[in-house]
Amino acid sequence: MATTNTIPLHIKSVYKSFKDKKVLNDVSLDVNEGEIYGLIGLNGVGKTTLIKIIINLLSQDAGEVEFFGINSKVTESRKNINYLPEKFYPSQFLKGKEFLELALSYYGKPFDMKKAEDKAAALGLDPAALQNTITKYSKGMGQKLGLLSMFLCETPLLILDEPMSGLDPSARIQLKDLLNDYKKQGKTVFFTSHILSDIEEICDNMAVINNGQIIFKGQPKDFLNKYNGKNLERAFLESISS
Repeated sequence: MATTNTIPLHIKSVYKSFKDKKVLNDVSLDVNEGEIYGLIGLNGVGKTTLIKIIINLLSQDAGEVEFFGINSKVTESRKNINYLPEKFYPSQFLKGKEFLELALSYYGKPFDMKKAEDKAAALGLDPAALQNTITKYSKGMGQKLGLLSMFLCETPLLILDEPMSGLDPSARIQLKDLLNDYKKQGKTVFFTSHILSDIEEICDNMAVINNGQIIFKGQPKDFLNKYNGKNLERAFLESISS
């Protein structure tokens, strides 16, 4: 069994309230090395609050978050993670390649144009677009550029908030292939999504959050069996209504 020193993401007994409204209530979960882990929940049930606490944009009232055994509030802990928000807007003043160079510089890594072009093509982003200023990018292109930067930085843990948002069906398939390749390298992916079919297809483990509490943790197949669902969407609806 993995120890907390090797667990990429360890969340223990996290609580958060805003005035008299309890948003997170004793939330705990572990994301293990070399897996894709999905978090699902309706809007307003605490999903975004939890993500903000994980990446230290918001302080919890109680509980702890660790990256590879180091408290998330310690700056050193973040050298092993990369985060992409749902609404990602890269700087309009940069060219695509300049943004990638900047992202890689944060991790002390060199920029390789050939590697960037190959990964861009794998994501369905025209490699020639890397020479363009981001003002010429569509929303989907900007999302792909953010994802591209994460794959190039190659951190041990990726944290993605709704990564499929803004992507067309072809790009979603390409992203899922890249996420599976990332896992095969022994790296870890934690992401939220409202596209439950994606969770069912690529996640090794998943959690369901509802009204600030984790109501399920485990494999998608076990979730289906527990709630007698023909698919994840129906099982999810059953879980939050039971």
